[in-house]
Amino acid sequence: MHCGLCLPHCPTYALTGLETSSPRGRIRLIKAVADGDLPITHGFVREMNFCLDCQACETACPAGVRYGSLVEAARAQIFEGGFESRLSKAMKRMLMGWTFSKQGRLKMLARLLRAYEASGLKELLRRARILKMLTPKLEEIQPLSPPISARFSSDILAEIIRPRGEVRYRVGFLTGCIMDVAFADVNIDTVQLLLHHGCEVVIPKGQGCCGSLQAHHGDRETARRLARVNLALFDRDDLDYIVLNSAGCGAFMKEYGDIFREDRNLGPPAARVSKRVKDITEFLVEAGYRPAQQDHGLSGKRISYHDACHLVHSQKIMQQPRELLKMIPHVEILELPESTWCCGSAGIYNLVHYDDSMKLLARKIQNIKSVRPDILVTGNPGCLVQLGHGLRQEGLEVELMHTATLLWRACEARQDS
Repeated sequence: MHCGLCLPHCPTYALTGLETSSPRGRIRLIKAVADGDLPITHGFVREMNFCLDCQACETACPAGVRYGSLVEAARAQIFEGGFESRLSKAMKRMLMGWTFSKQGRLKMLARLLRAYEASGLKELLRRARILKMLTPKLEEIQPLSPPISARFSSDILAEIIRPRGEVRYRVGFLTGCIMDVAFADVNIDTVQLLLHHGCEVVIPKGQGCCGSLQAHHGDRETARRLARVNLALFDRDDLDYIVLNSAGCGAFMKEYGDIFREDRNLGPPAARVSKRVKDITEFLVEAGYRPAQQDHGLSGKRISYHDACHLVHSQKIMQQPRELLKMIPHVEILELPESTWCCGSAGIYNLVHYDDSMKLLARKIQNIKSVRPDILVTGNPGCLVQLGHGLRQEGLEVELMHTATLLWRACEARQDS
């Protein structure tokens, strides 16, 4: 496909104006490497990693080209072939391979980070600018680490939680990795929402990272290993749905069927699991959302919504969150300009491409300024961290929250489930 309709929708092309930094340009590079006309060069590696993998180009493409699959396959070729720098590959193996491969390891690291924050050392180092003296890059990215939850959701939530009234659905729930240790309150709010709507919630013990971060950055082996763990836990005939509250995790679990399609043993369970996965907003539209009609504490609030890339572009979920927000009485819903434009988080993109990420964030913050909402909501942890950083930098008094938290807050006046 050579039409170029994707170019105005590509954030990196907007940053550089270069054809090689567009989806069309990268597809040509990928084809040239696949055909043997071009070796894997430093420039090729740079372009594949410069891409956000936001998949906005897929939404714009009239031919339905699955660009995300192409660039992720190229990244896997780079990673598995050892074409990245030793430092880059070591960082990926350490951060996404070792740390995230066991939830116990991630929890251990999270507890250390929380102790570091609670001790006041983090704030002391910030004020003294010590990190900047050691390495300016570390000083820049430190604010992008999310605050660690006091207690992790997997330690709080029981394996099976029943609603007070009639059971309408039996759903599995993924506590995830970062959601578990840094957004435990959002996980709990999501479970409360499910209970409120007549769900018996099953939270299998031993679950962890879905594998999305690893797959998006080329480490397919680790991604498949993590996926196999969750397949064993969630391939259950007694579940109507598997509900997630993280856009990236939901998008990847919906791809389990494709990932294991050629595997005789894992193909059927992977297809079953993928078919049952739903984002919390997708599920609530189907189940029939029931907000409180009064006394929910949100009356008069101006609310705006930012589309997480892996929700709107990968899962094609755009109208459901808006439909739910409009069902909350006595609030004003403001459409955010360029709501589907990437905020620059993109997994670990804001860590490894900090400067470019901040340019994308600045564009997003200007759009937020133009509508001045009281509350800004979104459905992905990376977006919450990135947007929170931008709002703090600009001193904007905008309350940032996960979509599930807002939807549960709007139900709290009638806890009759």
